Amino acid sequence: MANLKGKTLFITGGSRGIGKAIALRAAADGANVAIAAKTVVPHPKLPGTIHATAEEIEAAGGKALAVQTDIRDEAQVEAAIAQTVERFGGLDILVNNASAIFLAGTLEVPMKRFDLMWSVNARGSFVCSKHALPHLMKADNPHILTLSPPLNMSPRWFAQFGAYTMAKYGMSCWVLGMSEEFRHQGVAVNALWPQTVILTAALKMLPPGLIDENSTRKPEILADAAHAILCRDAKSCTGNFFIDDQVLAEEGVTDFDKYAVDPSAELSVDLFLEG
Repeated sequence: MANLKGKTLFITGGSRGIGKAIALRAAADGANVAIAAKTVVPHPKLPGTIHATAEEIEAAGGKALAVQTDIRDEAQVEAAIAQTVERFGGLDILVNNASAIFLAGTLEVPMKRFDLMWSVNARGSFVCSKHALPHLMKADNPHILTLSPPLNMSPRWFAQFGAYTMAKYGMSCWVLGMSEEFRHQGVAVNALWPQTVILTAALKMLPPGLIDENSTRKPEILADAAHAILCRDAKSCTGNFFIDDQVLAEEGVTDFDKYAVDPSAELSVDLFLEG
């Protein structure tokens, strides 16, 4: 069975949540993982730092590099990728996981929040891809995996929180475009999105009552789905907007209760998907 042993991953926003889960799953194979995130000291409300995550990666069987990176800063991104390549001898996989969210209507979105979402989500994933690609094109089975949704043009998503939708769809547009642009170079560019809401520390920061935590799944379902995608042949697996449980079903997984926070609860369908 294919695995990620010896592969080098650069994961943005990997100090907690989904990015961390993907990192630990890769580490279990013996992968090299660069954790590129801002948090070097514990956040008062959000757990996890790049150094704590690096220790967990090493304990799980991988090799880790903790590199403080604000993906809004191109120079920091370029330096972090260069440091990763120098440390591990190359780059095989980029995971565009870092994201900013503010769910509000047009009149309620401060421009500071709009700019943050655009610079982290749409611009950040572009900058990371741009600087990773020259190295990825030298790899045997290169992948870019972006945590972004299918491009669902229903007005519903633009009417409720258009600013976030635009910023998140920006990430998906890069998948659509770059997958075709770099198809002949053999670089796989795909998106992955959860069928259900995922319980992360960031979710706990949303307004109380917005989501019932019991109706969510754990980040490990995305980690397992990402692992399956990243083990696939890059030349024949590109330009896809994957949904986590569909990927795992293709891999023969039948027990999804293990991913549920409460297997007896009705699951909440995630944003941008029709429930």
